[in-house]
Amino acid sequence: MQERKFTITDDTGVHARPATLLVNKAGQYESEIEMHYNGKTVNLKSIMGVMSLGVPKGAEITVTADGSDEEQALQGVAEVITEHLGE
Repeated sequence: MQERKFTITDDTGVHARPATLLVNKAGQYESEIEMHYNGKTVNLKSIMGVMSLGVPKGAEITVTADGSDEEQALQGVAEVITEHLGE
């Protein structure tokens, strides 16, 4: 299992457009990919799950990937987060 932490810097937090990009990217991999925030865990391949977290600006999230392509999956998701949401 691979894990990486991110801080959301976008003024509106994790909103619909970047959440859609994240879900689309996660869907390209076989691994199970999850986002963890505030004691809750959701499948990163589910737009409803991601939006249900209500992640605001300044929040720290953790993304985990577990499976045959976990390293590539986490790298791909990390690129989307750093381009659109945070660091």
